[in-house]
Amino acid sequence: MKKQIALSILALFLTIGFVSAQDQRGPRLTVEERVKAVDEKLADFKLDKDKQAKTDSVFRAYYTTMQKEREAMMSGGGTPDREAMRSKMLKLNIDRDEQLKQIFTDEQFKKWKDDIEPALRPQRPNRQQ
Repeated sequence: MKKQIALSILALFLTIGFVSAQDQRGPRLTVEERVKAVDEKLADFKLDKDKQAKTDSVFRAYYTTMQKEREAMMSGGGTPDREAMRSKMLKLNIDRDEQLKQIFTDEQFKKWKDDIEPALRPQRPNRQQ
């Protein structure tokens, strides 16, 4: 009987530990940390200082606006409207890409869209239910 109680308590603590571990999310990167990560990915482009400054400005504005939109969605109370948020983020992406097309060469922009942009998206773990 004592073994069963001890095993039940152990199972309870393990379950609580697993549930709380899955509920935690890593800390969000700041805007500057995100811009720095993009700069590292774009190092192969060998941008001159002017283009680098323009690129940083585009990404700084993009990440700042994205962060404000996310905070507004979370602080709105109730259930966040995912479709509205998705359409806002899509518009932000399109605007950012239009600005980047003005800075990058066609080859650089293609590499950005095909290789670099997907690598910057946060990876979500597979959730099997």
